[in-house]
Amino acid sequence: MVSRELKDEPKRVLEMRLEGRDQTIIVTARGAVRELARELGFGVVDQTRLATAVSEIARNAVQYAGKGLVEFRVLEGERVGLEVVVSDEGPGIPDIPRVLAGGYSTAQGFGRGISGARALVDEFTLESIPGKGTRVRMRKWLP
Repeated sequence: MVSRELKDEPKRVLEMRLEGRDQTIIVTARGAVRELARELGFGVVDQTRLATAVSEIARNAVQYAGKGLVEFRVLEGERVGLEVVVSDEGPGIPDIPRVLAGGYSTAQGFGRGISGARALVDEFTLESIPGKGTRVRMRKWLP
Protein backbone atom coordinates (compact mmCIF):
# COMPACT_ATOMS: atom_id res chain seq x y z
CA MET A 1 0.00 0.00 0.00
CA VAL A 2 1.28 3.48 -0.87
CA SER A 3 -0.04 6.70 0.60
CA ARG A 4 0.96 10.18 -0.47
CA GLU A 5 0.60 13.40 1.43
CA LEU A 6 1.53 16.82 0.10
CA LYS A 7 2.31 19.21 2.93
CA ASP A 8 2.00 22.97 2.59
CA GLU A 9 5.40 24.09 3.88
CA PRO A 10 8.11 26.38 2.52
CA LYS A 11 9.90 23.28 1.32
CA ARG A 12 7.43 21.24 -0.66
CA VAL A 13 7.23 17.78 0.87
CA LEU A 14 5.79 14.63 -0.63
CA GLU A 15 5.64 11.54 1.56
CA MET A 16 5.16 7.98 0.40
CA ARG A 17 4.67 5.13 2.80
CA LEU A 18 6.12 1.83 1.66
CA GLU A 19 4.29 -1.14 3.09
CA GLY A 20 4.46 -4.79 2.23
CA ARG A 21 6.82 -6.52 -0.12
CA ASP A 22 5.03 -5.64 -3.35
CA GLN A 23 7.50 -4.32 -5.93
CA THR A 24 4.91 -1.89 -7.34
CA ILE A 25 5.51 0.50 -4.44
CA ILE A 26 9.17 0.71 -5.41
CA VAL A 27 8.19 1.47 -9.00
CA THR A 28 5.80 4.15 -7.71
CA ALA A 29 8.55 5.78 -5.61
CA ARG A 30 10.89 5.66 -8.61
CA GLY A 31 8.28 7.31 -10.83
CA ALA A 32 7.47 9.98 -8.25
CA VAL A 33 11.09 11.10 -7.86
CA ARG A 34 11.60 11.11 -11.62
CA GLU A 35 8.51 13.29 -12.14
CA LEU A 36 9.44 15.69 -9.34
CA ALA A 37 13.00 15.98 -10.68
CA ARG A 38 11.64 16.69 -14.16
CA GLU A 39 9.34 19.42 -12.78
CA LEU A 40 12.32 21.03 -11.02
CA GLY A 41 14.33 21.15 -14.25
CA PHE A 42 16.72 18.22 -13.85
CA GLY A 43 17.92 16.72 -17.12
CA VAL A 44 17.09 13.18 -18.16
CA VAL A 45 20.42 11.79 -16.91
CA ASP A 46 19.98 13.25 -13.42
CA GLN A 47 16.34 12.15 -13.36
CA THR A 48 17.54 8.61 -14.04
CA ARG A 49 20.26 8.86 -11.40
CA LEU A 50 17.75 9.97 -8.78
CA ALA A 51 15.22 7.34 -9.80
CA THR A 52 17.84 4.60 -9.60
CA ALA A 53 19.13 5.75 -6.20
CA VAL A 54 15.61 5.95 -4.74
CA SER A 55 14.71 2.58 -6.22
CA GLU A 56 17.73 0.89 -4.61
CA ILE A 57 17.24 2.40 -1.16
CA ALA A 58 13.44 1.92 -1.15
CA ARG A 59 13.93 -1.70 -2.22
CA ASN A 60 16.21 -2.24 0.78
CA ALA A 61 13.59 -0.78 3.15
CA VAL A 62 10.92 -3.08 1.75
CA GLN A 63 13.19 -6.13 1.58
CA TYR A 64 14.67 -5.87 5.07
CA ALA A 65 12.00 -4.04 7.06
CA GLY A 66 8.81 -4.88 5.17
CA LYS A 67 7.88 -1.20 5.15
CA GLY A 68 9.34 2.26 5.22
CA LEU A 69 8.80 5.91 4.51
CA VAL A 70 10.07 7.93 1.55
CA GLU A 71 10.05 11.71 1.89
CA PHE A 72 10.73 14.00 -1.05
CA ARG A 73 11.69 17.60 -0.25
CA VAL A 74 12.22 20.41 -2.72
CA LEU A 75 15.18 22.50 -1.57
CA GLU A 76 14.98 26.14 -2.56
CA GLY A 77 17.37 28.88 -1.57
CA GLU A 78 20.70 29.85 -3.08
CA ARG A 79 20.50 26.55 -4.96
CA VAL A 80 17.61 24.38 -6.04
CA GLY A 81 17.71 20.71 -5.32
CA LEU A 82 15.83 17.64 -4.30
CA GLU A 83 16.26 15.77 -1.04
CA VAL A 84 14.98 12.24 -0.57
CA VAL A 85 14.91 10.56 2.83
CA VAL A 86 14.14 6.85 3.10
CA SER A 87 13.66 5.48 6.61
CA ASP A 88 12.57 2.18 8.09
CA GLU A 89 12.38 0.39 11.41
CA GLY A 90 14.10 -2.76 10.23
CA PRO A 91 17.08 -4.70 11.57
CA GLY A 92 19.58 -1.93 10.83
CA ILE A 93 23.05 -2.19 9.34
CA PRO A 94 25.76 -3.44 11.71
CA ASP A 95 28.79 -2.48 9.59
CA ILE A 96 28.11 0.80 7.76
CA PRO A 97 31.68 1.38 6.47
CA ARG A 98 31.71 -2.07 4.89
CA VAL A 99 28.34 -1.48 3.21
CA LEU A 100 29.39 1.95 1.92
CA ALA A 101 32.57 0.44 0.45
CA GLY A 102 30.42 -1.82 -1.74
CA GLY A 103 30.46 -5.53 -2.37
CA TYR A 104 28.87 -6.50 0.96
CA SER A 105 25.40 -8.01 0.94
CA THR A 106 23.33 -9.90 3.47
CA ALA A 107 21.09 -11.14 0.66
CA GLN A 108 21.94 -12.74 -2.67
CA GLY A 109 22.75 -9.43 -4.38
CA PHE A 110 26.05 -7.97 -5.46
CA GLY A 111 26.21 -5.54 -2.53
CA ARG A 112 26.17 -2.49 -4.79
CA GLY A 113 22.74 -1.08 -3.86
CA ILE A 114 23.72 1.36 -1.13
CA SER A 115 27.18 2.18 -2.45
CA GLY A 116 25.76 2.52 -5.95
CA ALA A 117 23.01 4.88 -4.78
CA ARG A 118 25.64 6.93 -2.96
CA ALA A 119 27.58 7.38 -6.21
CA LEU A 120 24.51 8.70 -8.04
CA VAL A 121 23.74 11.69 -5.81
CA ASP A 122 25.60 14.79 -4.64
CA GLU A 123 25.13 14.24 -0.90
CA PHE A 124 24.46 10.99 0.93
CA THR A 125 24.15 10.18 4.62
CA LEU A 126 23.35 6.85 6.19
CA GLU A 127 22.35 6.42 9.81
CA SER A 128 21.56 3.00 11.18
CA ILE A 129 21.13 1.44 14.58
CA PRO A 130 21.06 -2.37 14.65
CA GLY A 131 17.63 -3.52 15.75
CA LYS A 132 16.10 -0.05 15.41
CA GLY A 133 16.22 0.91 11.75
CA THR A 134 17.95 2.85 9.04
CA ARG A 135 17.67 6.36 7.62
CA VAL A 136 19.22 7.37 4.30
CA ARG A 137 19.27 10.99 3.13
CA MET A 138 20.18 11.77 -0.48
CA ARG A 139 20.45 15.16 -2.15
CA LYS A 140 20.87 16.14 -5.78
CA TRP A 141 21.40 19.76 -6.81
CA LEU A 142 20.52 21.41 -10.09
CA PRO A 143 23.66 22.33 -12.00
